[in-house]
Order: sequence, then C-alpha cells, then structure tokens
Amino acid sequence: MRVAVAGTGGLARLIAYFIQRDTAHPVVLLSREEKPELSRTHQVTVVDYASPQSLQFALRGIDTVISTVVGQNQVELIKAAVAVHVRRFAPAEFGGPPGLRPHDNPLDRGRHAGRSWIAHFSQHIETTVFVCGILYEHFQPNGLGQTRMGLGSGMSKEGDFVMNCRAMSAQVPAYNANGQPDVTICMTAAEDVARFVTRALDMPQWPAEMRMRGERIKLKDLVGLVQQMKGRTFVPLSWHNPTSLRQALEVAIARGDRASQVRLQWLLATAEGQYDFAEPAYMNQIFPDVRTISFRSWFAAKWNLQRE
Repeated sequence: MRVAVAGTGGLARLIAYFIQRDTAHPVVLLSREEKPELSRTHQVTVVDYASPQSLQFALRGIDTVISTVVGQNQVELIKAAVAVHVRRFAPAEFGGPPGLRPHDNPLDRGRHAGRSWIAHFSQHIETTVFVCGILYEHFQPNGLGQTRMGLGSGMSKEGDFVMNCRAMSAQVPAYNANGQPDVTICMTAAEDVARFVTRALDMPQWPAEMRMRGERIKLKDLVGLVQQMKGRTFVPLSWHNPTSLRQALEVAIARGDRASQVRLQWLLATAEGQYDFAEPAYMNQIFPDVRTISFRSWFAAKWNLQRE
C-alpha cells in the first residue's frame, strides 16, 4: 500500500523512516515547500493546502494518510482524501485521549474540526486516533524543537513543560483538586510512537482509538527520578494544583502574556488528568514485541548520564 505522511517535522520524519525501514510500503512526505535535504532520503511531494486540486493530485493512489498537520490544512487534507477514495486517515492527535479534553479546549489548534470532518465522512473513510500521552522529547536538551517537533504549539522550547532539566527549575502540577499528590501522566518516546504507527498500517481493521505508552508515572515521582539522575535538586521548585494554576492563568491573561498562558494551560490540562489513561494500552498489548524505551534509559542517553 502507498502511504502519505502529511508534514515534515520530527514526528513525520520518524514515521516515514520506520515505514521505510520496517515495511515494503512506499511512503511519501507531503510538504508545503521544497526540502532538498529531505529529498535525499525520502520521497517528498510539494502540496498547496489551499488548493483541492493540488492535494487530490498528491493523494491519488494513496491507501493511508498519517497526518501531523493541524487546523484548516488538515481539514482540506481530509476532504481531498475522501474525494480520491483514500481508504484510511489518521488525524494529527498524538497526545492525551480526546475524550478527556473540554469542548472549548484552548490547546485544540483545530484538532476538533479535523475529527468532526472525519466523523462526517465516516461512511467513506476508516480512521483512528493515536494516543501516546506526553512525548519524552519535552524533556530533552533544547526541548521538542531540537527534533523539529511542536514548533507551532508554543511548547517547543527547553523547559516549557513542567521541568527545565538544564537550569533545574520546575513548575509541577502534581496535586489534584483534592490536594492529593497523585497527578499521573502517560509518556512515550517519539521513536516508539513512530514504531507503533508503522505496525498499525498492516492491521486489517482500525479501532476508533489506539493508545500506547512507554511509561505511566506520578509527576512527583518523575521529579524525584530526574533529580536522582542529574544529582541535583530543582531550585526553584513550585508545586501546583488546578486552583493555583487557574489563578496564575488569570494573571497571565490580565498581563497579555501569551507564552505563559500556553504553558499554564498545558499544566492545568495535566493537573486535570488529560494526559493519563490507567487501563492497559491497546497497542502495547497487541504488539508486545515493540519494546518501548523506559524514561530512565531515554533520559540517561539524551543527557549523557551514566546509567545505573
């Protein structure tokens, strides 16, 4: 089957890499502009998301689309995919379970519109949502942006989410609304996300949602693990609950501090459990041979720390 991966960021490149490495399926990356450096290792097709003809031409003969683009670009991609009878479409989710998000989610970035259009075309195209929780790469040197991820999210810099592991400062939403330090997140390395997505291509049917994870951990324990591995203490270290985060968010809104608003909205979503799922992860169960990397091993490698 021919596969199209929409986007050329870090996750899109990883998905394309593992499709090429582990399958015989031809894969093409859809890009808004020429990418000479990428064209040396991948097939790249330049598309105009404002042109239905451009998208339909690029998608002719494609069996499956994996999207990493959001907003109106993804909506137009969905419409084009249906128009040329693409069989499967996975929208750009790769976060917490959509059902846990509020309807007026400030972090949506047009994802709800994409899911709504897919639901509208449900008789014409098969779909799934890949759920992976938080990417480990938030905690790598230079943050998500180091590997060309999250560049449009406002959360791509080192230390944007929970911990700055170089400066050793942290803003941790570890307490729930009842004052218990049991806020938990699921996390996955981007490489493992790409491996699971690749394995999903050959599944005879796609369920509506496919969850995966490398770790499920309480935030207070994650902070302790990083402190132990770095041999340093977070200073300053501030602990938060939903109430304190909402108060801080109100101040940021009053000041017009957009960057702080985005960071606080991510922390509030975390405190409210939007990146956690307790039940066994579906993809880990059906593909037990995909050995996910532990956060400890991943963190040690990224920060060049001696492993215990």
